[in-house]
Amino acid sequence: MSVSGLTRFLGDSPFRVVLKLAVISFLVGIVMSYFGWSPYDVVYGVRDFFLQMWNMGFRAIDRFVGYFLLGAAIVVPAFVILRLFSYRR
Repeated sequence: MSVSGLTRFLGDSPFRVVLKLAVISFLVGIVMSYFGWSPYDVVYGVRDFFLQMWNMGFRAIDRFVGYFLLGAAIVVPAFVILRLFSYRR
């Protein structure tokens, strides 16, 4: 990749991009230090977020299936009984 291609890809000259990233990294480091966060806290927080979303999704499916089976325990036998009575006519 040529320098002009690299500049086009980065959106600015490589030196300026590295300088901007260094300044932003320093500022983010100050904020994270102030709140007492480490990179591991961020990684574990993201992981826990997705695990909670995953578990909540399956909990919702479990609740739906439970309601479905509870209703089916009444509806299906009632349907069969009604069909048997209507079949005799």
